[in-house]
Amino acid sequence: METEHIAEVSQQVAEILEELCATANFGPGQLLVVGASTSEVAGQRIGTAGAENVAAELFAGIERVRSKYGFDVAFQCCEHLNRALVVERDVLERLRLTEVSAVPVRKAGGSMAAYAYKQLKAPCLAESIEAHGGIDIGETLIGMHLRRVVIPFRSTRRYVGEARVTAAWTRPKLIGGERAVYKLPEQTDSHLCD
Repeated sequence: METEHIAEVSQQVAEILEELCATANFGPGQLLVVGASTSEVAGQRIGTAGAENVAAELFAGIERVRSKYGFDVAFQCCEHLNRALVVERDVLERLRLTEVSAVPVRKAGGSMAAYAYKQLKAPCLAESIEAHGGIDIGETLIGMHLRRVVIPFRSTRRYVGEARVTAAWTRPKLIGGERAVYKLPEQTDSHLCD
């Protein structure tokens, strides 16, 4: 990937996340999972050309949107670390996640997870999560880390660099069938009658 195009990656991922946040009402206390193949972003096959400079641009765009909306981020490692996730220690503890021991590097964890690990204040690895939404850059398969029920999100921008992007958000399961009520009607009277 040419140097002038690498700088565009940050803006591209930020545009997609801005749209996702607006649609899914992302904010504090919510968790976004990020799967990213820097190889795919650079136009190569996943797992063949990991690049820290691409990871740095992705991280910058993600961090810009994260700091605006206040959600937490989990960065998915590659299959060599069983798709564990890089998170801040306070997120791991608050959500009571299971910690696993490893430090992601480019060849075992992937460039994105390795870069994120070095940027976080107190990084650690969680075995798995149930995120409120996610972005998958380069078909890394983040579905195993999303809550049920997943709603696909189609952003205006479909690529970051050369990598296809899929995103999603989740909603609680609707239960109870045809007689169930999912939202209370607004009260207009100051008192209720039987």
